[in-house]
Amino acid sequence: MLKIALPNKGALSEGAIALVKNAGYKIRRGTKALVCTDNTNNVEFYFLRPKDITAYVSSGVFTFGITGRDIVQDTNYDNIDECLALGFGKSKMRYIIPGQDEFPGLEMFEGKKIACSYPILVKKHLEANNINADIVKLDGAVEISIQLGIADAAADVVETGTTIKQAGLKTVGDVILQSEATLISADKNLDANEDAKAFIKRLSGIIVARKYVMLEYDIPTEKVEAACKIVPGLESPTISALHDPEWKGVKAMIPSGDINSSMDQLETLGAKGIIATDIRTCRL
Repeated sequence: MLKIALPNKGALSEGAIALVKNAGYKIRRGTKALVCTDNTNNVEFYFLRPKDITAYVSSGVFTFGITGRDIVQDTNYDNIDECLALGFGKSKMRYIIPGQDEFPGLEMFEGKKIACSYPILVKKHLEANNINADIVKLDGAVEISIQLGIADAAADVVETGTTIKQAGLKTVGDVILQSEATLISADKNLDANEDAKAFIKRLSGIIVARKYVMLEYDIPTEKVEAACKIVPGLESPTISALHDPEWKGVKAMIPSGDINSSMDQLETLGAKGIIATDIRTCRL
């Protein structure tokens, strides 16, 4: 059976389970269950700590694992490949310093102490910029390390930055890493595994479908060309004849971010019955 490791808790777990279920795999997990078997699709799912998944995937115990890119980058497992970015669990890692300090550049960290929960990742970033700093590894709440004098600066995942500002701190420099959930594998022969290829295709179909909607509308025949310029679709829109020869039905996939502006333009052009529908999965 194809063996796949999934996060056992938190937002990564929720997103991974939802994605896998939408891809047609059967997961019924009890509160303490570590393994779930989908006999129909010949897959076993194992639920593990996100930070442990990289070790198991690297050793070949699992064909695939789903975890955060930041977690993958915070290891020395150079045989792991990122097969697919999954589009959820997104975050940014930034450097943090006292709010009153000037930031001339990363050179300010030379010889300083930097607190973080991802020591390997941060060390790699500093070394890539020729900075030699002392890494202080903490498991969480790294910002307070500056206030308590344990470190001169910190590196941490930042969302809005509100909490950091309230603590009298600020983020500086470029983003260290833009992270999200990712499908990883150390298997170099995935193309020979039909179940593995099917898993990637199914997940890809869901991810692509989440980025698009299907837009349908009726439009006067003489305005079809103008409408198709507004919503060209991926290859070309589908044009259908209606009972009234003066009208046509049009259907096209568009990026979900373009829904409202496209609908506004089509309505102005004279389109009627404009409907946007979610797409469950697709193949492009």
